[in-house]
Amino acid sequence: MTTQTSSPPQPFISLVEHPRLRIVAFLFLLMAMFLATLDNQIVSTALPTIVGEFGAVERFGWVASAYLLASCAVMPLYGKLGDLIGRKYVLMTAIVIFLVGSLTCGLAVSMNTLIAARALQGFGGGGLMVSIFALNADLFSPRERPKYQSYASLVIMTSGALGPLLGGTMTAAFGWRSIFLINLPLALIVLCGLFFLLPNRKPDRQPKIDFAGAALLAVAVTAVVLWSDSSEIFGSLIAPWSLGVVGVAVVCGLAFVLAERRAPEPIIPLSLLANPTVSLLIFISIASGAVAIGMVNYLALYLQTVYGLSPTTAGLFFIPITSGIVIGSISSGRLMSMTGRYKPYAIMGLALSTLCFTLLALYSREAPLYAVAVIMGLQGIGVGLGQQVPVLGVQNAARGGDVGAATGTVTLSRMIGAATAISIYGALLARGLSQAPPVPGAGPLADLTPVAIHDLTGAAHAAAIAGYADTFSAIFTFAACLAFVGLLAAMSLKPIALGAARHGPGTVKSPA
Repeated sequence: MTTQTSSPPQPFISLVEHPRLRIVAFLFLLMAMFLATLDNQIVSTALPTIVGEFGAVERFGWVASAYLLASCAVMPLYGKLGDLIGRKYVLMTAIVIFLVGSLTCGLAVSMNTLIAARALQGFGGGGLMVSIFALNADLFSPRERPKYQSYASLVIMTSGALGPLLGGTMTAAFGWRSIFLINLPLALIVLCGLFFLLPNRKPDRQPKIDFAGAALLAVAVTAVVLWSDSSEIFGSLIAPWSLGVVGVAVVCGLAFVLAERRAPEPIIPLSLLANPTVSLLIFISIASGAVAIGMVNYLALYLQTVYGLSPTTAGLFFIPITSGIVIGSISSGRLMSMTGRYKPYAIMGLALSTLCFTLLALYSREAPLYAVAVIMGLQGIGVGLGQQVPVLGVQNAARGGDVGAATGTVTLSRMIGAATAISIYGALLARGLSQAPPVPGAGPLADLTPVAIHDLTGAAHAAAIAGYADTFSAIFTFAACLAFVGLLAAMSLKPIALGAARHGPGTVKSPA
């Protein structure tokens, strides 16, 4: 009987060996990350102006959806290409595509051309996200990585908070085209900086791109994201067209698995998914995306309908969430760097999310506003504590030659979790409002806007608030269940230290 022994892990060699240049390169990566994530949010407040110029109000939602669809479709492909040919030029290609897409958006002459340009922009933005997370693994050792990953997480949250504000301000001052054209000088600066600062680390294997797997995965992911928005597109999640989209996703998903079994360099190595740690982290990423990203718009609507807050005042309640994310992200990043352990922070983060949404579900009508602010702050801390864990964990578990593929997979799973949850929350909202009794003297609850509810008095006002509170209680209950299932997955993780489960030897060469 023979036993196989694994080779010892190679010592970590940073892509940029000079410490100061490494930090400068990281700052350029953060700027690129800011551009990619900002463009997912900045368009929201400019949409009314865009619709006013182009018309086609029935297609305005696609201005945002096209970017999300395109980004999700290409994330795994970019991750794998970085593993095969080196991440520097893959990232620079993504920046160029993003830049051309931004220019095309700024010059759009119709709603259709703007939607197509947003898709092109998304093809670049998705590559930016994945390549930057993967490059962090090349720049910093496993024990350093959490600290710097926390800064990347802060950039993502900052762009999400500033996006709508910048979009509205720039649209009012310079016109809606400025929100896209501003990307051009910034993207050029990032492109030049990374060209001179980053060497290209070439793998020691011949690149064999799995085109069939990439195409099948792109179609499957596109179908899943389309289905998540099918309540808006087709009228229901279970409409015939919606179920047809689900069928396409299932067929392409099965075909993708078969293709990956035969591919010499699969887009997502099935051995990666067979790793129980990676599978659990992907599941945690889906749950985290659902309760962190997917719930944002619904919390704002909850505050405006149940508590009668104005949009501006409701926006102030996101300061506790943002502050909590900052506290949780920086704290967990530094503690993970010190201890090398990531499991406790996944558990604490999802436990806090479970607790917060349970409290909101139980006291959706009775909780005073200060208590809601505290709960939202705790939810922010929970998001901050755990949001880095899936990326750090899969990078730690993957072979050196599969870090990009692993990063792309877990980033994609978070986006799919968010997109799917948004749709399910929307379906629960629509169902709850349609089943609520009519408001005395005001008609169906579903027809009442937050402003209309605010203008009601007496029994009508109380009935409208009660109907919305009960509906949001169901939504918060569902979110709490998602967080709890993610918590169970986090508790099932093995207590692996960062740097303990590293890749086999011979996967990369020295920087070239």
